[in-house]
Amino acid sequence: MSREVIEPLKEPIAADRQGAKRHYGVHPYFTRRPYNVVREYILHYSREKDRVLDPFGGSGVTAIEAFLENRTGVQNDINPLANFIAKGVVGLASGNRSEYKAAMNELKERCEKRLAALQGADEKGLAKLGLGVKLPENIKLPSNADVEFYHDLFSKQQLLSLAILRDGIDDLKGGPAKAGMLLAWSATLAKLNRTFLSAEGRAESRGGSSIFSIYRYKIAKKPIELPPWETFEERAMNIVDAKTELDKTIQHKKMTGGWHGEFEVHAKDVGELEKELRGKIDYIFTDPPYGGHISYLDLSTLWNVWLGHSPSMKARERELIVGGELDHTEALYTTRLGDSVHACVNMLKKGRWLSIVFQHWNIRYFKAILTRAAEAGAELRAAISQVGDPIWSMHKKKGNQSVLAGELILTFVRTGKPQYLQDSRELDVVNTVGEILEAAPRVVYGEQLFNQLVIEAWRKSAIGSLDISKDDFTNVIKHHGWHYDEDRHYWVRNRDRDHHGNLTPMLWEA
Repeated sequence: MSREVIEPLKEPIAADRQGAKRHYGVHPYFTRRPYNVVREYILHYSREKDRVLDPFGGSGVTAIEAFLENRTGVQNDINPLANFIAKGVVGLASGNRSEYKAAMNELKERCEKRLAALQGADEKGLAKLGLGVKLPENIKLPSNADVEFYHDLFSKQQLLSLAILRDGIDDLKGGPAKAGMLLAWSATLAKLNRTFLSAEGRAESRGGSSIFSIYRYKIAKKPIELPPWETFEERAMNIVDAKTELDKTIQHKKMTGGWHGEFEVHAKDVGELEKELRGKIDYIFTDPPYGGHISYLDLSTLWNVWLGHSPSMKARERELIVGGELDHTEALYTTRLGDSVHACVNMLKKGRWLSIVFQHWNIRYFKAILTRAAEAGAELRAAISQVGDPIWSMHKKKGNQSVLAGELILTFVRTGKPQYLQDSRELDVVNTVGEILEAAPRVVYGEQLFNQLVIEAWRKSAIGSLDISKDDFTNVIKHHGWHYDEDRHYWVRNRDRDHHGNLTPMLWEA
């Protein structure tokens, strides 16, 4: 049976980053797309019972939302932590809420008093309380960590507290509630360690680890000892809330047409995944790593060691990043990024869609994505900039116009007709930017302008000649009579300046 013609999405979708308990509060992860944006793309580009894949699945937003929308959500990631989180969230759809509450109460009875006793104990007392407690392997940490070995990431109280909680969970009766408590315990690791920093002006428990801010194991100058049981209990309640949300979503489906969502997990390099899923996928929505800064496998050591899920050396060698403990080169990243896009197209059925979320100053990365998609037989149909949400604003405050926040969503359809495009033309950057700005409204986000410049260079077969620095890009915009509003993080025409700077941003798309 033929499918109806799909017109590509052409407008940005306002991000709701904290509107789903299943993604926010259950377990931290390094990057996480707004669930509602992902969900709208899934609903638009796929149909019920379709197989929806994210080959760089992360914490599983794509596969989980596909599962909840009566698709088969296909999660893939070489990071064991990522797949643990995704499976854990989907697992909350099983069992009864009362079972989860009962598991919490059982753990409280077993652990709360022992954990409290640890907090005021001296060295001798800690040694006594720690008798028979199983500790994780004390492996060596990445070379950029502040401490050399894994156990040094924790105070003795934290290490023993986490071990006692883990032992208590291991002793629970098997089933969904036990798995849910393990997910809550894993989330607790992010707060019960010496890299945790409290947010200034807020309660001690409100903050985060340096793992998620500066992307390395930096020990806090004044580490905070949060109460272990209360910290775990808060995470466990988040699990119960997420379960309640999933139950309501699934029940609503059952009452309005039936429930048949499915979920599967893979842990393969994208090239290997292609061999298994070639021509079997209906839609892909993915967010490949953007290159440097976040070494996912290195930074996931905090969880993977204690969960017993440490990745193999083969997985580490195939990680799609720049840098990391294995010092992956930019040239290797660029090649493998292109190869991964080519593999994604090959996994699609003909006529089906691929959406790639990406943002970077490096034009070579965009060229790799666009060129390899075309060579695999996919045609670019939409390029939408998602900017302006609270996370975007936080990133802009750190670097203003030098920071590319937000993301560009590139959407392709697989035509099955490979295109080998010539890239021999020269791009007049100054005039091209001028033409774009001439058609723009009174205010422009720099990310949108940069993204349109990249797409124009691609369409004019001149992306290979586009090599522009952050400073040069800024100067070209100023040359055309625009200024940067430091408070609102957008560009304004000089002739539209007012004394108070009260312009309202008008979202503008490529």
